[in-house]
Amino acid sequence: MQPRREGGEGKSPRKGPKFNIYWIYAIIGIVLLSMQFFDFRSKPQTISFQEFQRNYLESHDVAKLVVVNKSDVEVYIKQDRLNDPKYKDVAKGSLGNLNPGPHYHFTIGSVESFKQDLDKAQQDFSADQIVPVTYDNRPDWFGPILQLVLPILLVLGLWVLLMRKMGGGTGSGGGPGGIFNIGKSKAQLFEKGARVNITFNDVAGLDEAKVEVMEVVDFLKNPKKYTMLGGKIPKGCLLVGPPGTGKTLLAKAMAGEAQVPFFSMSGSDFVELFVGVGASRVRDLFKTAREKAPCIIFIDEIDAIGRARGKNMMMSNDERENTLNQLLVEMDGFGTDSGIIILAATNRPDVLDSALLRPGRFDRQITIEKPDLAGRAKIFEVHLKPIKKSPDLDISKLAAMTPGFAGADIANVCNEAALIAARNGKSQVEMQDFNDAIDRVIGGLEKKNKIISPGEKEVIAHHEAGHAICGWFLEHANPLVKVTIVPRGVAALGYAQYLPREQYLYNTEQLMDDICMTLGGRASEELIFGKISTGAQNDLQVITKMAYAMVSVYGMNEKVGNVSFYDPQNDYTFNKPYSEETAQLIDEEVRKLIVTAYERTKELLARKMEQLKLLAGELLKKEVLYQSDLERLLGKRPYDEERKEPSIVFTPTDNNVQPQDIILPKTPENNAGERNQDL
Repeated sequence: MQPRREGGEGKSPRKGPKFNIYWIYAIIGIVLLSMQFFDFRSKPQTISFQEFQRNYLESHDVAKLVVVNKSDVEVYIKQDRLNDPKYKDVAKGSLGNLNPGPHYHFTIGSVESFKQDLDKAQQDFSADQIVPVTYDNRPDWFGPILQLVLPILLVLGLWVLLMRKMGGGTGSGGGPGGIFNIGKSKAQLFEKGARVNITFNDVAGLDEAKVEVMEVVDFLKNPKKYTMLGGKIPKGCLLVGPPGTGKTLLAKAMAGEAQVPFFSMSGSDFVELFVGVGASRVRDLFKTAREKAPCIIFIDEIDAIGRARGKNMMMSNDERENTLNQLLVEMDGFGTDSGIIILAATNRPDVLDSALLRPGRFDRQITIEKPDLAGRAKIFEVHLKPIKKSPDLDISKLAAMTPGFAGADIANVCNEAALIAARNGKSQVEMQDFNDAIDRVIGGLEKKNKIISPGEKEVIAHHEAGHAICGWFLEHANPLVKVTIVPRGVAALGYAQYLPREQYLYNTEQLMDDICMTLGGRASEELIFGKISTGAQNDLQVITKMAYAMVSVYGMNEKVGNVSFYDPQNDYTFNKPYSEETAQLIDEEVRKLIVTAYERTKELLARKMEQLKLLAGELLKKEVLYQSDLERLLGKRPYDEERKEPSIVFTPTDNNVQPQDIILPKTPENNAGERNQDL
């Protein structure tokens, strides 16, 4: 084996500790301390004036006294007396010779009192025995230096520490890298072959989106396949969808399986305290990406820097807009290079700047919706792999019980089921554990110890029974499969589970039946007790949103007409597109619609009063009723039909509970992050 040569290709990397700026602080501190403490002469011993007078002055051993800075007296012993054994501790200096002094010292209060005490002690001495006294004003170097240098060092240290924090750590030289790297990109680079634990096998229910992103990678690996026909490689792809649907997960899987460099960065990482840092980081990111091209840049939560400019001058941010401008130039400007594809994710596409969404920047928008029945089944299969599940676990049934659930919700259900099974001491996770987990996700933690008076419990039972009767006997309402009056969550006193179809279009009859079903609880209380409670507050919120959507968004009112005042961009906040008369007409028609639905609901419950009381009484006994119990008590549902996909609806009976998963049409209120879709 040939020895490794110094220099050239065989030169080994330099080992040892790297230079650090804190070394300078340590050296300065040592030098300053040495000025005060490292004196190679023997230090004088400290004594008192009385000891000085009794042991040294009266024995005539003192050669001279030196008053230093009017506060300290140095005592010098005569050289011929240093051979006396009592001076052995102070006689020898650091080099072994006789110590020239000072040998002792003591402090004084004032020079005048010291003179008086010394003269009194020597009043019996002869003239040749009087000890000479000299005065010496010595400058104190250490004090002024410390007062000057220490504040500078403290300010410098705090400044370096602040720069490190804001700049994101140390630089390559081991010094204050944050100062010099504050404008550098914080993107995390995944090179070819980098270990990323997430692959496309971990992404389920997003088959169409996976095809799109895999095609993006194929653009970079085989560009001639697409350019030979005259096509151009897309500049960017925007992943759009509600929270929890798997946008970031899809990007992680893309980083795990892509054979090209992958830069990952959050939108908020661009914005910093200093002006111009965001634009500088954008430039540095694309400069580094050009060196690694072909590559992919992923920006998560791009709405942090991509919000529309000029919408609200009161909330404008020049730094964020400068960052956006630089991003727009880098994506499609005069100096744009090919080989870089931008991948971004957001759940608020409605707030993004139009210049960012145009073709040439984000050529493709990949919409990732909440999964359907088949997609939920595939997602359950992925999240159930690490779980020890029971052999009789029915995944298709779990998928049917969780419509409207996103991938993150399903992952939470699987985890909750495993925790519940472990809490009960089971060796496998069973179907009942998943039922309990779904109940907990929908309604919250079961409050077994919550004290409810018998009167309130009776009101809750009749409230939930009213919902159940309406859902059972209305043609277009969603049939109930489970109802409970067991308290859950922060303030939920009961909830119901329904079976609606997963559909995208709703007609007027379906919406009116949904409103009647939602008003069933309030109508039941009024019919049974002759008075109403606060338990229907959440129900009223739901029907108000739905009624206003029917009148002012979907054009389902004859007097208002076929007009829509849908406002996804919040442009109507200050400038309404209709007059005060139209606003008054909308309010009147909404109230008329709700009154009509409420009267219809009371009429239905009045005709089914016997079944209502029977169902409420059974709820008070068992607290939980299922679909089989409803069929036993009420008979077969009159309008029952083949339904493929059940769903869950949360209908709380407490005025402090927020709405959850009520099946509503796509309105601005219940789909805030989605684009307007023509129905």
